[in-house]
Amino acid sequence: MVELNSLRQFLVVARLEHLSRAADELHVAQPSLSRTIARLEGELGTPLFDRAGRLRLNDAGKLFRDHVERALGELDAGRRAVAEATADGSGSVRLASETFLTLTGPLAAYKRAHPAAQVELRWERAEDMARRLRAQDVDLCVASQPIHADGLEAARLFEEPVGVGVPLDHPLAERASVSLDDLADQPIVTAREGHWIRGLLDRLFAARGLAPKIVCESDEPGAIADLIGAGLGVGLVPAFARRSATRVPGAWIAVDSPDCRRTVTLYWAADSRLSAAARLMRATITGWDWPAPDQDPAALSPAVRENPTREG
Repeated sequence: MVELNSLRQFLVVARLEHLSRAADELHVAQPSLSRTIARLEGELGTPLFDRAGRLRLNDAGKLFRDHVERALGELDAGRRAVAEATADGSGSVRLASETFLTLTGPLAAYKRAHPAAQVELRWERAEDMARRLRAQDVDLCVASQPIHADGLEAARLFEEPVGVGVPLDHPLAERASVSLDDLADQPIVTAREGHWIRGLLDRLFAARGLAPKIVCESDEPGAIADLIGAGLGVGLVPAFARRSATRVPGAWIAVDSPDCRRTVTLYWAADSRLSAAARLMRATITGWDWPAPDQDPAALSPAVRENPTREG
């Protein structure tokens, strides 16, 4: 009989596709973890991983992973439902996003209104959000790029242009707008693969048969802004970020492309039974005073050219 702990360990190995790293994360010995996976494969009667060279989840493993995620998600949802029904009503909510800077306003408002609620925030790639929602691993997701998947419901929060941030002494700094061709030979500071702004950069350049000259990849939005301001390169920056003054000098320039935009959307699983705390979080986020389409961020921030931008 398959044990729940074995299933949870399998999910970690499936996510990392690396036994030693999975063992480190689980705080178990690697030989013990190897035996657990082998025993699970024996009970199922088929390998779950390809072991030619690097460990890879095979088709049977992917199929099993999806079912295990849903089963454990239902179990965790049941536990949370019981806890909510027997507790003081505060409850908990799990929110995943590609960036949380955009959400600081509604999150702060939610905590002020519901101080006893437990809020768990997770960074998640947009491409993994649908599976996480269907598995009930998270309650809500906010993505800055479309999620094309069945079984989800969505509420669009806002749409805005994405411009380019440059140092004040950059040759492009006084331009009202730039084209993608203008950026083709520029050194670019951007986020790592999986982040929405990197996905947008890659799509824009690929559509014109270009390849961006990336000189730095970072997981830290603040570091990206600092490096742009320091003259290491230029980078895509959403209009939302211009509303918050930062300590790094620079300029924000519009990009002459109708596709250089982002649409921020809240997603949840269509068949999920959201907790009261999650429903209140959804109402807070969807009811927030988000900017209207094409609202000029300069009207909200008097220091536009003096303050570049931390990514939103």
